[in-house]
Amino acid sequence: MRRRVVVTGIGMINPMGHDVNTVWSRLQKGESGVGYTTLFDASGFPTKISAEVKNWDITDSGESAEEWKYRGRHTKFAAGAAKQAVADSGIQDVEIDPTRFGIYMGSGEGNQDFSAFANMMSAALKSGEYNATEFIREGLRTLNPAMELEQEPNMPAAHLAGMFNAQGPNYNCLTACAASSQAVGEATEIIRRGDADVMLSGGTHSMIHPFGVTGFNLLTALSERNDDPTTASRPFDATRDGFVLGEGSAMVILEELEHARKRGATIYGEVLGYGTTADAYRITDIPPDGHGGIASMRMSIKDAGLNPSDIGYVNAHGTSTTVNDKVETLACRTVFGDDAPNVPISSTKSMMGHLIAAAGVTEMIVCLLTIRDSVLPPTINYHTPDPLCDLDYIPNEARPGKVRYALNNSFGFGGQNVTLCLGRFDG
Repeated sequence: MRRRVVVTGIGMINPMGHDVNTVWSRLQKGESGVGYTTLFDASGFPTKISAEVKNWDITDSGESAEEWKYRGRHTKFAAGAAKQAVADSGIQDVEIDPTRFGIYMGSGEGNQDFSAFANMMSAALKSGEYNATEFIREGLRTLNPAMELEQEPNMPAAHLAGMFNAQGPNYNCLTACAASSQAVGEATEIIRRGDADVMLSGGTHSMIHPFGVTGFNLLTALSERNDDPTTASRPFDATRDGFVLGEGSAMVILEELEHARKRGATIYGEVLGYGTTADAYRITDIPPDGHGGIASMRMSIKDAGLNPSDIGYVNAHGTSTTVNDKVETLACRTVFGDDAPNVPISSTKSMMGHLIAAAGVTEMIVCLLTIRDSVLPPTINYHTPDPLCDLDYIPNEARPGKVRYALNNSFGFGGQNVTLCLGRFDG
């Protein structure tokens, strides 16, 4: 018999707030965390807006600023969200086998030293032509080795293992926007097959920096609606022009059901289904027929032992790009058939922006809270219907609605598709 996996702790830090309750309250009110970029001078960029984490520091989580000064922004977010999730779960208040406690992260790269890179380029170009020897010489002189180490994507998972004495499996995946959903799905499989009893899983990312914004601008993926930042992210709306880049972290404690029951843990819900596929198409384009997303959703529902008619809410990938929203609508129509118009769907990226590697797990937590509180969060900035996006996107205002089972879609550049199915836990 397959071991059941439940969620016993949650934590998050993102543009909407520094804890789960604040974020959830603001999402229900349809507020926005988008504003003008302040982390660097974006005045010369096509996109001057983003969804930043404001007024938060690692010391807010009780950590030493000196000890953490060379660690990446994303690593700090992960530590803050993880401490919330661990405390919420109470897992450290009881004796557990540390070799049965693991980490699975969906973490992006971090901690780029742009000033040092600029100095290296200046040194290399002094003669008027690029000189690789001078580039390297300046790098050896000025680069901080601790910062160089900390930019590796596995660093958040490594630090979290040390913080919580998690001696079990330790992994990181970086599958773009699907990363943290894939991390949760794979962590679930680790518990299901008996290789761990507890997994700290989630995602963290911060790409609000010159390289990140330049890259997404080159891909024409970002909104350039700079005149009104809070309305720029408008998933499924006919006037959408791209996503808004966000940052942050969300973490969950996943636990084998009997392990959680024995210690009297509070259970938020159950991870019932995990679907993961590849489009095998183009790197930044979605196949027009949506076959990868369709297969991912169907796989997750089947893995949960459910039928499409059982699903009461979908937290869409819903990026606010022209192609994604159109194809995701097609995927939902295909999966749910004639019942598709009756399935409530929303994109909370309309409020917090796109957290990239941290997006999926953040939206998974939203699904759990939707199930718990019987409140469907809205898709804000939805005003102009698109004939190709014609489903129920819960426009602009939250609404009450009982949900027993929810789907969370995460579709990433590279063609990765992940769908998680979450369910109410009734014992």
